[in-house]
Parts: sequence; C-alpha cells; structure tokens
Amino acid sequence: MNLHDWIDELCDVLDIEVEVDEAVILDLARDAAHNVERRSAPISTFLLGYAAAGFDGRPEQVERLAGLASTLALRWDKAPDEIGDEVEAVEVEVEDLEIDA
Repeated sequence: MNLHDWIDELCDVLDIEVEVDEAVILDLARDAAHNVERRSAPISTFLLGYAAAGFDGRPEQVERLAGLASTLALRWDKAPDEIGDEVEAVEVEVEDLEIDA
C-alpha cells in the first residue's frame, strides 16, 4: 500500500468524495511542524480541511487556504527582519490564484 491507496481507503471509510492534493497538505503540515511546533501539524491540516469544506473542497480554494496557513506558520514567532524570501514566494503564489468564492 502507498499514500494514494491510504487516501482512497480513508475516503471510503469516511464516506466522502474529494480530490486530495497531498503535496499541499503535507507542505502545510511541514511548515506548521517546523515553524510553530510539531503537534501543530495535524491540527493545522484538520483546520485546513474544515475551512475547505466551506468552499465545497474546491482544489483552488484548498490551495489558497493552505498558502495562507503556510504563510502564517512561516512567519510564526519571527521578527519582521527574520522573514525571508520563502514567505514572500508563498504570498505571491496565493495572490496569483483566481478566487471564485
């Protein structure tokens, strides 16, 4: 079994149909774990899913929300002069998304 199989089986068990971009979710988990604290990763991804449900799980909205959450995590507990190019790159990606809310 691999991650895709796990996602398919979990969706079946939870009785949901949703497209999952695991890279987006894993990136948020990484950013939260490394910049906030490890246990913030599952909470962050849960909250991303909860917020995404408000947009019917549309992939472009999930990506936008994940970008906002990652930006917050990358800025967490840092002084303004410590925020690097990585955060600015995430902000540009989020701004470039078309929003159909």
